[in-house]
Amino acid sequence: MFDVNNLPALPVYEWEHGQKHAFLTRELCELTRHHAQSCPEYASILRASGVDVDRVQSYEQLPFLPVRLFKEFSLKSVPDEALHKTMTSSGTTGQQVSRIYLDRETSTLQSKVLSRIVGEFLGKQRLPMIILDTSAVIKNRAMFSARGAGILGFSMFGRDKIYALDENMQLDVEGLKAFLQKHEGEELFLFGFTFMIWQHFCAQLRKSGYRPDLSRGVLIHGGGWKKLADQRITAAQFGQELLETCGLSRVHDYYGMVEQTGTIYMQCECGHLHAPVWSDITIRRPGNFGVAQVGEAGLVQVSSLLARSYPGHILLTEDEGRILGEDDCPCGRKGKYFEILGRIRRAEIRGCSDTYEQK
Repeated sequence: MFDVNNLPALPVYEWEHGQKHAFLTRELCELTRHHAQSCPEYASILRASGVDVDRVQSYEQLPFLPVRLFKEFSLKSVPDEALHKTMTSSGTTGQQVSRIYLDRETSTLQSKVLSRIVGEFLGKQRLPMIILDTSAVIKNRAMFSARGAGILGFSMFGRDKIYALDENMQLDVEGLKAFLQKHEGEELFLFGFTFMIWQHFCAQLRKSGYRPDLSRGVLIHGGGWKKLADQRITAAQFGQELLETCGLSRVHDYYGMVEQTGTIYMQCECGHLHAPVWSDITIRRPGNFGVAQVGEAGLVQVSSLLARSYPGHILLTEDEGRILGEDDCPCGRKGKYFEILGRIRRAEIRGCSDTYEQK
């Protein structure tokens, strides 16, 4: 298995299909063997699948786990005494949540890789940061929710951080004014969850008439598209609202999930989501789970080398998407690029801000 300490040093978006496919196949097979040896439940699943790892020619032949399994079972590949952190997925009242068990090595690896991915879009220097949420969401540091973990995870890329909303979800106008005066002329980093930004930040800017100049800012956001789609709000409208209310034009969505923390798929300047070197996207046909072709819609499978303390390295999500191309995005980044079309029918609403309940 590739030395875990060397994984974060890999180039993020430079490997073309042949090199990346061979690397992921070798490493995901080794990771499959590791989890089979360390997690009895996964070993049973692997045996039941009938897959002989020694005969696998492509990582797409390895068995996947439905993400829902992490709601039903405690799946981990390390002893309890080695656990460092437990991540939980978002869930509305009454829903079960996924529990993801991390040892210190896995947690550190995920943080380092996340830093490499985000650094491709923000640069290497930490920027003054505006979190488009409330500090009240950060409560129990031992049992992270997906929303709280997202804020804490991305906070490491910022400095002199401020929350744009107070504990009552009201816009902190005076706090923002003071922050922007202090950092006048500087590049800024903004982070938040899509629906929270739309429902609270943009709406309150529009209502109040306050128009902060965030034209030097870069926004990274994710989650919450289900509620916006229900309101017939498109990505183009979302971007236009940000431009009109605060001058933000550099906006990057991302796709990710707590079941594969650290592995995120960032949206490039051309509006495409990209798979970095440590992970990949496979689209499965709903009928027979065969591998779909480029441009063909189906279920999204995510594969990652970062899931080492639990068998979450190859997961079938409840999202529908399609691959748009590989190695030829106009932005210049190599690897597969794709789009998410939405949740499959009857899937639970579970995005970080989709599950936000207004009081």
